[in-house]
Amino acid sequence: MVQPDSKLDVVIETQTNPHHEKSTKKSIKKNHDEDSKRSVIANINASYFRICISLGGQALLWKTLSEKTDFSPTFNNLFIKLPSIAFLLLWCLSLCILVFLSILYMLRCIFHFHMVKSEFKHHVGVNYLFAPWISCLLLLQSAPSFVYQHKYTYEYICWLLILPVVGLDVKVYGQWFTAEKRFLSMVANPTSQMSVIGNFVGAHAAINMGWRETGTCLFTLGMTHYIVVFITLYQRLSGSNHLPSRLRPVFFLFVATPSMAALAWKSINGSFDIQCKMLFFLSLFLFTSLASRPIIFKKSVKEFSVAWWAFSFPLTFLALAATAYAQQVRDLAATGLAAVLSAISVLVFIFLLVFSTLKIDLLLNKPVLRFSDDSESKNVK
Repeated sequence: MVQPDSKLDVVIETQTNPHHEKSTKKSIKKNHDEDSKRSVIANINASYFRICISLGGQALLWKTLSEKTDFSPTFNNLFIKLPSIAFLLLWCLSLCILVFLSILYMLRCIFHFHMVKSEFKHHVGVNYLFAPWISCLLLLQSAPSFVYQHKYTYEYICWLLILPVVGLDVKVYGQWFTAEKRFLSMVANPTSQMSVIGNFVGAHAAINMGWRETGTCLFTLGMTHYIVVFITLYQRLSGSNHLPSRLRPVFFLFVATPSMAALAWKSINGSFDIQCKMLFFLSLFLFTSLASRPIIFKKSVKEFSVAWWAFSFPLTFLALAATAYAQQVRDLAATGLAAVLSAISVLVFIFLLVFSTLKIDLLLNKPVLRFSDDSESKNVK
């Protein structure tokens, strides 16, 4: 009689050491924190500087409104009584955030230089490389009088900020009409106006320090390319790159560009003349067109992101242009329009500032734009 082979399964139970388990959890948490820090540096691309543009533009608006104005007497006292201490705090906050983002972006350039190269080659990312210099120029123009007591200090800093804008102009504008894969008709999108805004902000800053020829040159570059970009975007050519729904707030750049052009021409001409008024009315019409169609932004506002800040600084530029228009016209309706647009700009800015503070983790760890080694890959979420 043959008995079947009996198999014995041996199970070895190991006791879990609580100290070992605790140390393992600590090491996992430590590695997770390190990865999180690295990811923050990798996520901070140039598009985050739109926050600084909003802060700098808002500081310039508060500075403009708190100074002595030529408004009608009905609203003159309202604007003059704006607390100067609030403007000073806002400017200091703008400077701190600009320094913080600049440090993070410099670390990105050191540790993730391949991403910076991909950003430079991307049809959306390259336009936001103008944003750091625009924010610095706005902060320079809105600086309190005691910051730059010596005239030449202002001039030297302004030169250092304008030169990178001109260098990017040569690269970007040159590609638009020489590089076959980079023709404007192929890469045009609303963020293409960032380069134009950079020229207008630079022109405004140059005129304010007395460099009329430099300001006129920058304004000419900006206005020429603005006409071309505006027509190209209006045509919506089939071969052009389209934006995902999360980036649709950048449509408000249509409002920012003519508003900043009006302010730049006012600086050159010395008064808010008929050309400035035409640009202001164009920006006002475009703002009305966008505001009357909130449905197009429905998907983009479902989840908070840095793209929301694209609502803020175009409204600030529009309020600045409306303020200059009201100072020139000195009419009750114009002054009321300036007051309403300024109030909308301030409310939107405060909302975004509070919401960004509450959602700081989401803001830093979930960027709208991601860049990989492949510069031509579709890395826009």
